[in-house]
Amino acid sequence: MDIILATRNPSKAEQIKAVFNGSSLTIRTLTETGIVGDAVEDGDTLEQNALKKARFAHNKAGSPAWTMADDTGLFITALHGQPGVRAARWAGEHATTKEIMEHCLSRLRGAADRSATFQTVVAIVTPEGNEHFFSGEVHGQLLEAPRTDFQPGMPYSPIFMPDGTDLVWAEMGVEQENEISHRGKAFRQARVFLEQLAPARR
Repeated sequence: MDIILATRNPSKAEQIKAVFNGSSLTIRTLTETGIVGDAVEDGDTLEQNALKKARFAHNKAGSPAWTMADDTGLFITALHGQPGVRAARWAGEHATTKEIMEHCLSRLRGAADRSATFQTVVAIVTPEGNEHFFSGEVHGQLLEAPRTDFQPGMPYSPIFMPDGTDLVWAEMGVEQENEISHRGKAFRQARVFLEQLAPARR
């Protein structure tokens, strides 16, 4: 089975494809499938935005296709759950990766409680148009300064340390991160679901 993954983020694509290593599923991004444009992510929930992206790819595919997308939010305790679903656009629609991180650190300056939760929702749209959702989350702490360079397109990767580790995301290898991350948890569920269907689709 071929699956269109509705993303252009290179770090995200690398992480997600790694989850599917060894499976019979072929994951291709929007760029790899030649789909032009991007979905408008104006939903109020992670589920809505993930589905908007998966539906965008589904409608642009040109023929019935399996499509998949995720949306991830960062919920910071001291900021009453901000930025939530706007984690990627918190500093403005066109802010750079660095500007988003700096905005986060600025908002948390002086905060005693630096706990936060990452949540991911994966949406899958079948060729028939049916919808399926999977989710994962991880708790951790936001540091006061970056520990290392960014993962491309991942503004929180130098400053978020998951509970139970002494590394930030950007210090981990892909396999190590996928093992504990919100995105890894959600996409492992998606893989199980798709693999159960794959034999019937051959």
